[in-house]
Amino acid sequence: MTASNLQLLFILIVAIGFVAERILQGLNDRHRSTTLPDRLRDIYDETEYARSQAYDKAKNRIGLLSSSLSTAILITLLATEAFGALYAWTGQWTTHFIGQPLLFFAVLAIASDILGMPFSIYNTFVLEERFGFNKTTPKTFVVDKLKGYLLGALIGGGLLALILWIYQAVPDYFWVLGWIIVAGFSLFFAVFYTSWIVPLFNKLTPLPDGDLRTAIEAFADKVDFPLTNIYVMDSSKRSTKSNAYFSGMGKRKAIVLFDTLIEKHSRDELVAVLAHEIGHYKRKHIQQSIVLSIVQTGVLFFLLDQLLGADVVAQALGYPVAAFPLNLLAFGLLFSPVSTVIGIAMNALSRKNEYEADAFAAEHFAANPLQTALKQLSRDNLSNLEPHPAYVFVHYSHPPVLDRLRVLDQYA
Repeated sequence: MTASNLQLLFILIVAIGFVAERILQGLNDRHRSTTLPDRLRDIYDETEYARSQAYDKAKNRIGLLSSSLSTAILITLLATEAFGALYAWTGQWTTHFIGQPLLFFAVLAIASDILGMPFSIYNTFVLEERFGFNKTTPKTFVVDKLKGYLLGALIGGGLLALILWIYQAVPDYFWVLGWIIVAGFSLFFAVFYTSWIVPLFNKLTPLPDGDLRTAIEAFADKVDFPLTNIYVMDSSKRSTKSNAYFSGMGKRKAIVLFDTLIEKHSRDELVAVLAHEIGHYKRKHIQQSIVLSIVQTGVLFFLLDQLLGADVVAQALGYPVAAFPLNLLAFGLLFSPVSTVIGIAMNALSRKNEYEADAFAAEHFAANPLQTALKQLSRDNLSNLEPHPAYVFVHYSHPPVLDRLRVLDQYA
């Protein structure tokens, strides 16, 4: 394939992806019903239901504007061979085999963040504020950005520098060593995320002694799930939305409850939510996702290795010879359709896992409080209650709430 044909392929991949997403979003928008589902009338009223639909419409409008702009800019950069020109420009500052790629990606990351900044500000301080979710102050927003930049530079930059060094030093074993390093880093991150990364942004405090902690520990003992790390996160400093999650392995296992979740739910509902999270671990979903991630990383590095030395790939982006960052960028574009298919498969697996975790909670605790908690979460977060099945198939990692309620009925 010639460089010009490859360039055209890049543009088609981006354009087709954008059009496909717009079709899916259109189906989802037209599927929206103005009639409140009977199943949720005990939690919702007509006013709250209309508000949830207005929130969904508003998010879709700003999402369409953001994706349209970013797609137009990306196609323009591809058509004008601007990526190659940018890499040539970074060569005026450094030609070091690590320094130049790092500078190239730093410029792209900063430019991308500047492009997305107005949308991020609008989403936080206009859209989320209008619907009563936002608690983020301008100071918190800025500090979060600065911390994100620092983490990106230290972790992302450090990992990329190590991969670049491996590619230069031992190219014959690049994909194997790169796979081991990235997989190992991902595993390390999964174990230490809550204890090392989360505290940089949020305060985690142990759940205090009382009825709730006693009930959670009693359930954990009942299902043979040793648990000492139960934390409350001050999520209310940024949003009124509620959630909970499980992370870590071994002695690093931890369950994190948003303070907004504790505020809005009864003890039994909270235990049911925690039972669901424990269900993921007991059904080995955590281990499953880690294994799949490691395998996927290995396949990615193997395929990337086949492309890194191809001059024609870099020429399609406007540079005369193969260059690691340009070939890596091209690989991301070429692999994006495959990545979409993998994402759909992973979402299908995730939805199955959510049903299994729901079943675990219902069987070992109770279905009714979990159903009530799911209803209230959907109401408090203004979730789309009836998304189009095609949109769910492509994008949803969790089943829609009405589907989860129907399946839980067999345990009620």
